[in-house]
Amino acid sequence: MPDPPHAVPSERVLETLESGPAGLSSDEARRRREEYGENDIVRGGGRSPLTIFVAQFDSVLIWVLLAAAGLSIWAGHEVDAVLIAIIVVANGIFGFVQDYRAERSLESLRELAAPTATVRRDGEAIDVDATALVPGDVVVLRGGDVVPADGRLLEATDLNVDEAALTGESVPVSKSAAPVESGTPLADRTSMVYKGTNVTRGKGVAVVTGTGMETEVGDIARELAATEETRTPLQDELDRLGRTLGLGVLALSALIAPLLLVRGIDPVQAALTAVSLAVAAIPEGLPAVVTLTLALGVREMSAENALVRRLPAVEALGAVDVVCTDKTGTLTRGQMTVSKIWTNDAVVGVDAGPDGDGTGDAEQVSDREELLLRIGTLCNDSTLEDGNPTEQALLEAADRRGFDIDALRAENPRTGEVPFSSERKWMGTVHDDVGYVKGAPEVVVENSDRILTDDGPKPLTDDRRDRIEAIVREFGDDALRVLAMAYREDPDDADDLADGLTFVGLSGMIDPPREEVADAIAVTTRAGIAVKMVTGDNVRTARAIADSLGLGTAVVEGREIEAMDDETLRDRVESVDVFARTSPEHKVRILRALQARNHDVAMTGDGVNDAPALKNADVGVAMGIRGTDVARQASDIVLLDDDYATIERAIERGRGIFDNIWKFVAYLLSANVAEVALVFLASLYGYLILPAVQLLWINLLTDGLPALALGADPKSGDVMGRPPRDPDRGIIGHQMLGLIGGTGAVTTVVMLAFMVYTLKGAPEVTPYAMTMVFTGFVCLEFVKLYVIRWLRETPTLSNRWLAAAVATSMGLQLAVLYTPLNRYFGTIPLGLTDWGIIAGVLAVCLPAYVGVAVLVSRIDR
Repeated sequence: MPDPPHAVPSERVLETLESGPAGLSSDEARRRREEYGENDIVRGGGRSPLTIFVAQFDSVLIWVLLAAAGLSIWAGHEVDAVLIAIIVVANGIFGFVQDYRAERSLESLRELAAPTATVRRDGEAIDVDATALVPGDVVVLRGGDVVPADGRLLEATDLNVDEAALTGESVPVSKSAAPVESGTPLADRTSMVYKGTNVTRGKGVAVVTGTGMETEVGDIARELAATEETRTPLQDELDRLGRTLGLGVLALSALIAPLLLVRGIDPVQAALTAVSLAVAAIPEGLPAVVTLTLALGVREMSAENALVRRLPAVEALGAVDVVCTDKTGTLTRGQMTVSKIWTNDAVVGVDAGPDGDGTGDAEQVSDREELLLRIGTLCNDSTLEDGNPTEQALLEAADRRGFDIDALRAENPRTGEVPFSSERKWMGTVHDDVGYVKGAPEVVVENSDRILTDDGPKPLTDDRRDRIEAIVREFGDDALRVLAMAYREDPDDADDLADGLTFVGLSGMIDPPREEVADAIAVTTRAGIAVKMVTGDNVRTARAIADSLGLGTAVVEGREIEAMDDETLRDRVESVDVFARTSPEHKVRILRALQARNHDVAMTGDGVNDAPALKNADVGVAMGIRGTDVARQASDIVLLDDDYATIERAIERGRGIFDNIWKFVAYLLSANVAEVALVFLASLYGYLILPAVQLLWINLLTDGLPALALGADPKSGDVMGRPPRDPDRGIIGHQMLGLIGGTGAVTTVVMLAFMVYTLKGAPEVTPYAMTMVFTGFVCLEFVKLYVIRWLRETPTLSNRWLAAAVATSMGLQLAVLYTPLNRYFGTIPLGLTDWGIIAGVLAVCLPAYVGVAVLVSRIDR
């Protein structure tokens, strides 16, 4: 077909498809089904559950941990090996659950399909399984139907289709059989209907132009299947850390064993020392603590209406520097509201309260306003609970002004009506001796010859018509959807409502911004995060909402994006605040253009059309109330309240969680560096000062409860008062390296001196020296922990769980000194004098640690 079906007369579409108004014959339908296949969304070759599970262990750090378990078994420490294996498997199971859920996003697309469809076959209307439809079939659509396939309309009578899930259009679209221009965006193709959308009103007949994967929904499914899972900065950083540690362990083992053999150390003892160094270097608790820290964040975010589907996304929020947000229901309330009415040169505001409700008194409403609200209530087929969003807005306005809608309708029964149609553009009802009309302003004005004024009806002069047009433009500039109201006295029947009307006024409606969103956007902007609106709505509406929220009003329309190549879009995307009338392809292109400029992007969405962008985004955020299953399955986070302010709180929480992970990694690695340096330098002089069992115990105490308790730390300082972190610099930046190196050096030097002091010249390590160094090292780690928290502006006594964790860990350390457990650790009980000496060591190290922290605080993170 040289021209798209929406741009040519329906007769030509039928000719091209070799069909007719009576539809296909059964034989032809069977033949085409064999040619085109079923009208279904084909699920691509997804990963099997086993593949997903195995992929969880494809990490260098995991391999290093498994190697450590093997070394522990070889050294006779089977219990340690079992603990490491449990940690690895637990992480694998958790990751499997998250990834398996993501795999269901394509499966959700299949659920959009209509189970049956009414189709004309052999000249008769019959119901068939929707999967049996083929191009050329003629289907009948009615209110409440799910559109079974993409189609070109042949007939449309008052046909309205809710396409929000596909296009983002906030209100149902009025459809017509008339063709539209070839380049018309998807959301404005009124001559087409699309698979998976919902008929809200009226009826229509359409010829099927696309089925299965050749539909708009099929295109989305194909793109979704081709999308690779994105990785978060933390995942990449942990992999880099794992590779570095793995190489370091191999290098240390390869270096230390020959050196010890040269010094005459027994080969078994040399091997045991190499194993000890490996154990000291490997942070076996890192994956578990990171996972549990993220899990704590997930629980806290859930309490704030943000449901996390993919654990690493919690941390990824801390790196987000652009938020691309939908408009309807996220920045706005998601429901039409009458905000202004105009009657004979008087504009009156009709404002709702924060919850969308309001109060009023009908006696305080002027006669003209009362009549306008009366018309909007009686010339109306909806209820407050159900119906067309525009008509519901009129009813809510009357309700807010104190009208009893049920009583008004009961007192004024309808005796005639003219249904709304897209061709007529107005609706009329008759109530005994009066008729009421509402519709498009230009049509109602054209059919009116008088206007209601303070002095009663007056001729509708050209000046007054011009004034009405000016008010319509003014309302339009404010992004208001405008309806005109009029009446006619003593109509003979409904047909009399087509002319001779008395114009009453205008009603301006809008989906208003949520009250908390403007402040949330201001906080987000202060945090160095750009906010961009990406919506299927028209330019005028999008610009007005953006302006009211302080977003900026630089707008690019979908058709402009179509005309840009990728390089041009990358150049423009930074300066644009609003993208209007966007299609699914536009959203993905906008996202990729931002990512090409090294931005970390959070993308919100609720419809089927948003799924590819949600899955491609660094953080995909779906709506929980309005969102489709497809969008939710493709996302990382689901907003349970569909509110942008929740995104702002989630970003704040994500930054705080990253800070906690930063503190833990700095704490863990500084301990490991000191352990490795101490053991390595001591071994060069023939002393194995900390054997493998003690190193594992130190790691257990420091990487265990205290590290877990760090995950419950409150957010550090003003996390939203600083710019987003640069993910390319990773978690181990200059500041952390300085902290690890500085505190590690202090610990190593002091502990070496302490070793020499406690050995008292002995040629071999004594139980006393080993116990003193072992216990002193544990105590120093707890002191250093609080210094690291201080560096990140965390109040010292703000985490009761941390205090309990340190106390418990010290209790465990005392247990290996003063119980029969000491025989397994090679330790002896210490006296008060010994504890006084350890306290002196702490007194020396504390100011040194603080000095290092002060110095590195001046380094850019």
